[in-house]
Amino acid sequence: MKRRTLLATAAMGLALAGSPAFAQDKPKIAFVYVGPVNDGGWSQHHHEAAMKMKEHFGDAIEVIEQESVPEGADAERVLTQMALSGADLIFTTSFGYMDATINVAAKFPDVKFEHATGYKTADNVSAYSARFYEGRAITGYLAGAMTKSNKIGYIGSFPIPEVIRGINSSFLHARKANPNVEMSVVWLSTWFDPAKEADATQALLDQGVDVVLAHTDSTAPLAVLEKAGGFGFGQAGDMYDYAPQPRISSIIDEWAPYYIDRVQAIIDGTWASQNVWQGIGDGMVGIGEITGPVPEDVKATVLKMKDDIASGAYHPFTGPINKQDGSAWLAEGEVAEDGVLAGMDFYVEGLTAEIPH
Repeated sequence: MKRRTLLATAAMGLALAGSPAFAQDKPKIAFVYVGPVNDGGWSQHHHEAAMKMKEHFGDAIEVIEQESVPEGADAERVLTQMALSGADLIFTTSFGYMDATINVAAKFPDVKFEHATGYKTADNVSAYSARFYEGRAITGYLAGAMTKSNKIGYIGSFPIPEVIRGINSSFLHARKANPNVEMSVVWLSTWFDPAKEADATQALLDQGVDVVLAHTDSTAPLAVLEKAGGFGFGQAGDMYDYAPQPRISSIIDEWAPYYIDRVQAIIDGTWASQNVWQGIGDGMVGIGEITGPVPEDVKATVLKMKDDIASGAYHPFTGPINKQDGSAWLAEGEVAEDGVLAGMDFYVEGLTAEIPH
């Protein structure tokens, strides 16, 4: 094919992508995942939410998906291909897709984009995320209550505010259950690498840790805990296959209602850019059944905490809280502002680990 023919074909593709009403009879909805759709956690749960959304609309829409797309240049290539194929709405479901989403959205102003857990928006780009730190207050308290060694561990993915908030929330509430708790943090620089996640879990166990929290996407930490002993939690999905233990509860992301609302907006022609951050009270963050040998009084405490968070009676970041260096952050009764939480780049007092740069 000659070069000018290629250019003409590309131009036609761009024109069709910019006029979805002529590109297909029904909206085409696209999803991009950072991991495989059977990872047992983050990507699988987004995929399952997408399928619930598809079931809701039936043949009124078309859904396309691409799994295991690395963040960076590969993501930009995949998003461009989806836009050229006539996608009307593209959900990009990992923090590291943020710049790729913004870049591709600028080239396709008539295609709508929804980016998960980021903060950048444009006229055709929305951001949506969940207040995971609310759920981590629950699992953190359970971790503090269930440790026998007073040592708990946390497997972090990337040192972004979302993950740092989770570490701080977990630690603060572990200390509420057990003031003697110490937390070790391991950073993996990946969202999904079962081998690394398993090695990190074993390394924490070797240090005397007996409860492990994770902010990575696979079930590998629970698999190690099942063999070696100790307690852990479902992450993103319920991971109930590991109950009643080592999994003693879980943080569950509930994306399906959001996906249904946003696709309905495309159908209705009412879609508009927004920045959404919802938590337990909104139903975007769920807590899995508490299983295993968790004492009844501990269950009662965390379930009340969950209800209080949902009603707004309790905020997980309520002072007094100092920063790691001992300087004051929140005074007695003071509640953290969303703007500070959104950019959180510091540990709270009592954490001895360092944030990688």
